[in-house]
Amino acid sequence: MAKKYISLGQLSIASELLDFVNKELLPGTGISKKIFWSGLDKYAHELSAKNKNLLEFREILQKKIDIWHRDRKGKKINNKKYVNFLKEIGYLKKEGKKFQIQTRNVDNEISSIAGPQLVVPVMNARYALNAANARWGSLYDSLYGTDVISDTKGAERGKKYNYLRGEKVIEYARNFLDKHVPLKKGSWKNISKIPKVEKNQLNLKLKNPKQFIGYTKKSNNLSSLLLRNNNLHIDVKFDPNRTLGGLKDKSAGGLQDKAAIYDIILESAITTIMDHEDSVAAVDAEDKVLGYKNWLGLMKGNLQTRMEKNGKKIIRKLRPDREYISSDGNKIKLQGRSLMLNRNVGHLMTSPAILLKDGSEIPEGIMDAFITTAAAIHDFNNKGNSKKNSVYIVKPKMHGPEEVAFANLIFEKVEKILKLKKYTIKIGIMDEERRTSVNLKECVRAVKNRVVFINTGFLDRTGDEIHTSMEAGPMIKKGDMKLSKWISAYENNNIDVGLACGFSGLAQIGKGMWAAPDKMAEMVAEKINHPKSGANCAWVPSPTAATLHALHYHQINVFEKQKQLKNKISSKISDILTIPIKDRPNWSINEVARELENNAQGILGYVVRWIDQGVGCSKVPDINNIGLMEDRATLRISSQHIANWLHHGICSRERVLKTMKKMAKIVDKQNIRDPALKGYASYRTMSDNYDKSIAFKAACELVFYGRNQPSGYTEPILHLNRLLKKI
Repeated sequence: MAKKYISLGQLSIASELLDFVNKELLPGTGISKKIFWSGLDKYAHELSAKNKNLLEFREILQKKIDIWHRDRKGKKINNKKYVNFLKEIGYLKKEGKKFQIQTRNVDNEISSIAGPQLVVPVMNARYALNAANARWGSLYDSLYGTDVISDTKGAERGKKYNYLRGEKVIEYARNFLDKHVPLKKGSWKNISKIPKVEKNQLNLKLKNPKQFIGYTKKSNNLSSLLLRNNNLHIDVKFDPNRTLGGLKDKSAGGLQDKAAIYDIILESAITTIMDHEDSVAAVDAEDKVLGYKNWLGLMKGNLQTRMEKNGKKIIRKLRPDREYISSDGNKIKLQGRSLMLNRNVGHLMTSPAILLKDGSEIPEGIMDAFITTAAAIHDFNNKGNSKKNSVYIVKPKMHGPEEVAFANLIFEKVEKILKLKKYTIKIGIMDEERRTSVNLKECVRAVKNRVVFINTGFLDRTGDEIHTSMEAGPMIKKGDMKLSKWISAYENNNIDVGLACGFSGLAQIGKGMWAAPDKMAEMVAEKINHPKSGANCAWVPSPTAATLHALHYHQINVFEKQKQLKNKISSKISDILTIPIKDRPNWSINEVARELENNAQGILGYVVRWIDQGVGCSKVPDINNIGLMEDRATLRISSQHIANWLHHGICSRERVLKTMKKMAKIVDKQNIRDPALKGYASYRTMSDNYDKSIAFKAACELVFYGRNQPSGYTEPILHLNRLLKKI
């Protein structure tokens, strides 16, 4: 809670938030304090009642679904009757006429460039800056430092530079150039000297000369060769005096590359979502202001942070644009940073940063919309982010068309108060709730003039699948979900709807996260399926992963792929509504134990950091000590899964508690010396005293009270316990 509130109109505002808005946010926007606060006062009160009604409707629908399943307990679900029932109660909407989205003033990064998308917690300035700067990434570093290059046969990674590994990196990179920017004759592997550019013409003959875009020179030698494939840039770097591995002693193996190519820089994270939601732990005014300040710094272009790297103190800040001489002799600039979107919170949560006239907390999504949009106004002058003066807000956890329409209404009010043109604010729809999935076309219709993004979210979507169908029966194992009928239909439907509504060449059709940041070889092998499916962006967990995933968009021309898919048969809604229950559960004691332990370990590993240290997203070791990216979406599915098994008698409360205590000891051992926790409060073990560990009790509450949580969300329990920890 805030230490001090100041009354302004009908609002009571936390002093730290009021100071931030008045002294940092509004100056330079042309919006006075009076206009901003009176507008927020008016519309927060006007919209909060609508917000409350929508949440109540969620609960009404859930109760009706629960009753329907309980009345048919033990019977096989008749899919046709189930679909008709969902139509009768207003869960499943009638699909309207065909239409095309009409969004205008969309930046190229969203409309015409297919590539990776980063998601990063906005409360961490260093992470936010790294993500924004990940528009360009070193292919050499990304290959050398990951398992994409095998550690076998003498090519292992170590503290000292390994020349054999370096040779493998060079070979991989040359193969990439040969495949995607081929020479008219010969191979990039056979180039023995630095190419020349004379009178802006490249003496290196490309099979497709149009792929040569520009260059830079240093001391009259070519230092950078800019190429393009599938609308993505490739910057080949030359320097005869620079060696791979940072070594200056040429006699020690020095110049490994006969053409003096010391790196290949790929256009990588085309867009980045700066996240105020699932990847942060923001429970009060202090936390919210930290996130808002970082977003404001990104929009002003002046965010920076001091850090230490390799024993040196450095200042991390936003990279400038990249300058080249074009093939016709003109100067060209390329955006140096990723296009930044802002993920606000959904409609469920409220924030104690502002209290309404009746003493209740403001709906957090309304507060987010006003403040993050006001911050983006600063970008309109310097155009460091959007060249089109657009504000991109990703809206998560919406249930159906009415809730999407409500987000549209919020944005209309924000535009009115901040004196912005209608549809300045663009919306990204997270297709991660079941009622949105089965009504996706109507959700898009509700924002057809401002939508720029639909994105599947497998984990949240699975969490909602379990909660919505809690009474239908015991769910299949969590690991089997990706093989179930509903998930493939859901993923395909996202593409089908996007293409049918005219997203291609105008908006993003996105896919979800690769959650194993240390398993890049697997990612390179598997994540190509996202562009193959017709998705023009997909989430990655790190800048390195962005550079490696960018390789896939050189292999697949997504926009051509979308043309091929445009007329394919659409997915069936009845398939999406196929509930993944186990008809006759016959799991062994060991199978149940393994599933419980895997879920419990993930829950505890994430919750202990969230509650005790305020870490909203981190790499958590799983039961096999493999680091997996965890956020509230992964927590939701794990907690709901155990809650479902408890409810249907697959396991007992006593067994679950015993498992939680067992896994708490393992999590304590995994975390006690974790270097990732530097900069946060020191780690506090749970197993020393289970009864006094707020984190352990919160983890248990998520499971034992999981059935009663709204839509199975974890936020209410997490926020309450984090506030207790902060007292």
